[in-house]
Amino acid sequence: MQNTSKQYNAVVEECRSLFIKKMSDYGSAWRILRLPSLTDQIFIKAQRIRQLQENAVRKVDEGEKAEFIGIINYSIMALIQLELGVVENPDLSTEAATELYDKHIAITKELMENKNHDYGEAWRDMRISSLTDLILQKLLRVKQIEDNKGKTLVSEGIDANYQDMINYSIFAMIHLNEDKA
Repeated sequence: MQNTSKQYNAVVEECRSLFIKKMSDYGSAWRILRLPSLTDQIFIKAQRIRQLQENAVRKVDEGEKAEFIGIINYSIMALIQLELGVVENPDLSTEAATELYDKHIAITKELMENKNHDYGEAWRDMRISSLTDLILQKLLRVKQIEDNKGKTLVSEGIDANYQDMINYSIFAMIHLNEDKA
């Protein structure tokens, strides 16, 4: 599991670096997005990954990796929005947003470590396409919860689904990095 932690941290660092660069370019304009808008952005990314996995021809020269990074970063933004609420105008500095990013990724990594312990790193034997399908399933669940105004009877909440999507995306990126090596 020590190797998993190193690999996880390497993927997070790549995603975090891009998040900080985009914060420098655009500020926290994303703070005006309501949760369904963020969910839809993640859905677009996941659908594109699935299309890339199924289609031999690509018309845009971006692969799965960029889309998984997008899922991770948009999911972190969604967790921040859940915590802080939506605003009318951008209100976070790069430093404040990065602190929140780090907070939510740490909580999400702890969840991964606990589940990884209990499941015995089963994700290592999964295909990237299966991880993509699980992300899409989580997105459909989140959309249903959003349609139910955030209420669930027996199911985990929206935050847990975003955390799972982050972890599935990180697992997929670890697989992609291993395939490259």
